[in-house]
Amino acid sequence: MRVWILSCVCLFLAGCGTTPTEASPESKSVEKIRPVFSADSAYAYIERQVAFGPRVPGTISHVDCGDWLVNELHRHGLYVEVQKGTMLNYAGEDQEISNIVGFFEGSIAKTVLLCAHWDTRPWSDEEENYDQRFQPVLGANDGASGVGVVLEIVRQLALLKSQGELVPSIQVVFFDCEDMGTPTHFTGQERQDTWCLGSQLWAKEYKKAISSSSESQRKIQYGVLLDMVGDAAATFPREYFSVKYAGGYVEQLWRKAYDLGYSRYFTQGQTYYPITDDHYYVNTLAGIPCLDIIDYRTNSRTGFPQWWHTQQDDMRNINKQTLQAVGETVLATICLK
Repeated sequence: MRVWILSCVCLFLAGCGTTPTEASPESKSVEKIRPVFSADSAYAYIERQVAFGPRVPGTISHVDCGDWLVNELHRHGLYVEVQKGTMLNYAGEDQEISNIVGFFEGSIAKTVLLCAHWDTRPWSDEEENYDQRFQPVLGANDGASGVGVVLEIVRQLALLKSQGELVPSIQVVFFDCEDMGTPTHFTGQERQDTWCLGSQLWAKEYKKAISSSSESQRKIQYGVLLDMVGDAAATFPREYFSVKYAGGYVEQLWRKAYDLGYSRYFTQGQTYYPITDDHYYVNTLAGIPCLDIIDYRTNSRTGFPQWWHTQQDDMRNINKQTLQAVGETVLATICLK
């Protein structure tokens, strides 16, 4: 993903009220109906992905992890297919893409998109040590954390459905080649749209399918993208493109986080710089309102945590309390009637 720095435009829009730092009074009643989400299970899902090694497209680790993800979604009762295709990469060459797409049949007339990217970056190009910049990123947080939370949400929805509870239908997409964007060491002419290749492919195909289909019940109402959602110090501000294209859903989810007592993570009352992430193409190409839950740091040179695109993106950066906050908030929000 990439942060857009807009000069001469202030995107730090203060909210009308004070920023809450603790749970709202309403959270006392929410406690009785908190959704069940297991941070231990989400952590195990992340750990399992990391055990494959860097999931760089074109490697054995990528293939093996992809097979495991397909089987795991099948295990929870989803219909799964792997969307294959190619897109031009940063060097103008064909890049093979394998998006993992699953559908969970719910019991109410609402379909929500839950998505994350499952690939990892081939280069650690934010490393201070030059020799390490050409090594692949392990991607515990940048990739695996979002996938792990989505898998746990799906597991919980399957359990709820088996108990006769009313749950929404879920379209799961694990995007490939999100992190294949132009490396800092590339000296050629930079191409446009080199990040998020998998979501570009999926969004275009979705738009075609919806335009030619009469199955309106399969149309996705809105989407939630999870990216880098495991760090102990994570903060999830309201990102510009999320607010622009899916503002009502942003308000709904951040309000739910506030009610559940997670304002420490989901910062209130501000909109931050636009980020080119998978949600941008889901919004602009597929036409689905989609918000991004992404760890953004205002005190960082890159806008992201120090371990971003380095050799330090490992399990040390995965915190169960953060996973609980994200997973519980998303699960509670998508289950709203």
